Amino acid sequence: MIDQARIKAYHAHVYYDAVSRPRAAALREAVEQRFTMKMGRWHDVPVGPHPQAMYQIAFETDRFPALAPFLMMNQNGLTILLHPESGRPRDDHTINAVWMGQVLPLVTRILPEVSRVR
Repeated sequence: MIDQARIKAYHAHVYYDAVSRPRAAALREAVEQRFTMKMGRWHDVPVGPHPQAMYQIAFETDRFPALAPFLMMNQNGLTILLHPESGRPRDDHTINAVWMGQVLPLVTRILPEVSRVR
């Protein structure tokens, strides 16, 4: 068993394309109005392991019980990857991840197994 106390925070990646960008913007605005978290930049092209345009929502563990259900109920046809930050990026983006909507093929070979110490 892996202790969930290893989870230090969460990331939600909201994916979009040219057609769904307005829905992604509406979701982003709704999240910003309701929650305390760090909104990432818009990435209109694939970046890192992500196969399409997206932005990231970074939030603390105490926000999970409210933010995760909000995303579930308001995804409006968007694909969202929700994953923990446990210090194991490859596992966190794959086996520890939750997908809302379509599961996208991540470029996992670029993800380190263990985070570097900062």
